[in-house]
This record gives sequence, C-alpha cells and structure tokens, in this order.
Amino acid sequence: MAARIIDGTALAGRLREATRQEVQALRARGVAPGLAVVIVGDDPASRVYVRNKIKSCEAAGIASTLIELPATTDEATLLARVAALNADRAVHGILVQLPLPAHVDAGRIIEAIAPAKDVDGFHVASSGALMTGLPGFVPCTPAGVMAMLDDAQVPLSGSRAVIIGRSNIVGKPLAMLLLQSDATVTICHSRTRDLAAITREADILVAAIGRANFVTADMVKPGACVIDVGINRLPDGKLAGDVDFNAVAQVAGWITPVPGGVGPMTIAMLLANTLKAARKP
Repeated sequence: MAARIIDGTALAGRLREATRQEVQALRARGVAPGLAVVIVGDDPASRVYVRNKIKSCEAAGIASTLIELPATTDEATLLARVAALNADRAVHGILVQLPLPAHVDAGRIIEAIAPAKDVDGFHVASSGALMTGLPGFVPCTPAGVMAMLDDAQVPLSGSRAVIIGRSNIVGKPLAMLLLQSDATVTICHSRTRDLAAITREADILVAAIGRANFVTADMVKPGACVIDVGINRLPDGKLAGDVDFNAVAQVAGWITPVPGGVGPMTIAMLLANTLKAARKP
C-alpha cells in the first residue's frame, strides 16, 4: 500500500495564516514585527530562497528589510552591518543568508547576531538552549519537521529515529528535538558503516545529506515515516529530494514530497520565530 503523503505546503499554509492573524493582533497593540535579511553575493539559489522569504513576510504582515551586499564585502563590513541591525529596535529578527563567500567566516557572523534576534536558531546560545531543553529559537527546518510529524500523528515516544546527516542546521538540532519527544535517535553520516542496515531499523527516517535519490526502497523499514529534507537540482533542471520518492512511497507508511514537503515548512517556522522575537520584551 502506498505511503501517506505529508503535505508540507498545506500545513505551512495553515501555520502562515495563524501567524498572520497573530501579527495583526500584535500590530494592533503597537508592535510591528520586523525581519532583516542580509544576502552577500549573487548565488542564484540563495536569491530564490531570499525572495521567497521576503514574499512570505509581506503576506504575513511582517515588515521585511532586504540588505544586498556584493560578494567582495569584507568580514569587518558585514560585522558592522549586523551590529547596526542588533541596535535597530524596529528589527526583531536577523537572518544572514548562507552560504557566505569563502573569505568570510560564517561562524563569526552568526555569533555576532544578538541571541534575541537569532530567528534562524544558529547562534551558540540557541544551540545550547536546545541541547539543555531551555526555551529559545529552534532552527527552522528541524522545527518544521517536528510540526509535520505532529500534524501527521506519527508516534514518536519509544520510536527508533535515524537521521542521515549531522549538520548544525538540520541533523544535530533535529536529533535533540526527537530526543525531547522520547524517540531513540541515531545520527548517520559519510563514515557510517553498513548504513542500510541501520536505516532499515528506523521507524522514522530523515534524509538530510544533499544527494539526489540517495535513499532507496531497500533502505526503508516497511511502514516507516520517511522525511526528505534534501532539495537537489538534477541535470534536466528538475528538483529531487534525497529520497527515491516513487520507490520508497511503495514501502513507507508516511513520506514527504520534494518539492512541497519540508521546504515550505522552513519558511513557515521562520515567520513563527520572527513573531516570537517581536513578542519578547
């Protein structure tokens, strides 16, 4: 029997509408949530992502400021722009679009963002809060994955979760969130031995490695929930996830599509984080 499709586009739409209504209520009390987005250089994919974020902000009633800097911008100049945004009371959230040019230390830039405005959830203060179970900003993609699992009523407590990918943006924070929901979590990566044997034990399998169609049907436990975080551009221009969707959908119990799965949820959670930042005293 084919897997149930977890529709990220539909869920994100409901969440964005809820955020829009809460933004209106906040504006009525005299607070206009504001997000500043900084992009350095002309990376085509980054520009698409930024355009979608700005468009979504406008639809939700969140004031957005786009700061476009040339690829030659030096680190000191970028740090100065971040410092100015930290001091700007009209800006509640700051997002520096990654990747940055090679001559800029992305870690230094992220750590320069005020933790109270870290709506991407990448600052070490946000990571520490997540690790210790304290309130804070959760990275948007892992937060979106958890919202999808909750909406689909996928059982988490006592489940075996396997994540392929150990990035600070997805793999590690998602592991913490799943642990907090009482799942038993394994993180796999490029050095993992006998990967397929591990993934076949997963009740929840998350692919976040950036390799098109990497997860095949023989790697999936029948009835498992498969979350595809990957988005890859194929030679013919089409988009594909990290999961061989058509084949895996015949084995899994739930599956997310690409596009229309995790991607829209990432932006929905960014809006929610910006609203949360605006509510802080």
